[in-house]
Amino acid sequence: MDAAKLDAFVARAIGDLSAGYGGVMVSLGHRLGLYKAMAEAGPLTSRELAGRAGCAERYVREWLGSQLAGGYVGYHAVSDTYELAPEQALVLADEDSPYFIPNAWAVPASMWTDEEKALEAFRTGRGIAWGDHDGKLFCGVAAFYRNAYRASLVSEWLPALDGVVEKLKAGARVADVGCGHGHSTVLMAEAFPASEFRGFDNHLDSVAEAWKVAALAGVAERTSFATACADDYPATGYDLICFFDCLHDMGDPVAAAAHAAKAIAPGGTVMLVEPFANDRVEDNVSPVARIYYAASTTICCAHAISDGGRLVLGAQAGEARLEDVFRKAGFSRFRRALETPFNLILEARL
Repeated sequence: MDAAKLDAFVARAIGDLSAGYGGVMVSLGHRLGLYKAMAEAGPLTSRELAGRAGCAERYVREWLGSQLAGGYVGYHAVSDTYELAPEQALVLADEDSPYFIPNAWAVPASMWTDEEKALEAFRTGRGIAWGDHDGKLFCGVAAFYRNAYRASLVSEWLPALDGVVEKLKAGARVADVGCGHGHSTVLMAEAFPASEFRGFDNHLDSVAEAWKVAALAGVAERTSFATACADDYPATGYDLICFFDCLHDMGDPVAAAAHAAKAIAPGGTVMLVEPFANDRVEDNVSPVARIYYAASTTICCAHAISDGGRLVLGAQAGEARLEDVFRKAGFSRFRRALETPFNLILEARL
């Protein structure tokens, strides 16, 4: 037994446990408006912050202690005040920031709630359908990806595809397969008013939410949403077919890609956005990969198995396996258009 290695690993495990406790505090701080009350306010006492947020001071004081201990706020000992730095505010208080993180904590919260279902799935090999998860999952996933899409989809990802922006400006037909709450569909509709956008998802409640998101954004006349699977939505000649962080959740991704091959217009493009992953498991060792593997264990693989499980890619499929899916579906061209620490942006053409 190497005592130094043991101590280091125990410290690592305690750090992870601390992060889990801290996530609860982040969610509370977001939902109670504590971070927003601190943003751009300068140093505040616990009593001042409690007054701003309409909370009980004794709870706020203890919450602030947790934030200081975790490095989420600064502290001025002389005045006994706490302060949220501008950089911290971008991550914790600004809901439109691409770095905003509090909503993402809804996903592990849903995973804990669904633990018994996961235990049963492990023991039986059966799947867990997307709609059978706790409701926190849907909101957490939508909120987590929404800001990333808002920051990059129109400004970076679409321009990286050959000739797609020009078609969208002129007027194109677009299918957003696995659209969820419709944030990706709506962002594109806002940017390209000459084009028509149709979102498809097999989760009825998400489709209903997508209609609301489109209406609030004022693009309902250029968008529509329907309940459909990835291999049976109307195949009516789309210039662009998008799969945003969803292909790996499907029980038969080859069938989904083959349906896209039938549904795409001549010269059309498939945009595939998937969680970032290298092709070899030993190269996926990072905090981001850990998040994706964990989510894949209880959510992505579980849904793919419930959906037939012909090919269970998982959230760390990697570019080579994804390319193989599209080659088998009849696509002759496949390339990496862009990458981010969180996503691969891939382009497929017939």
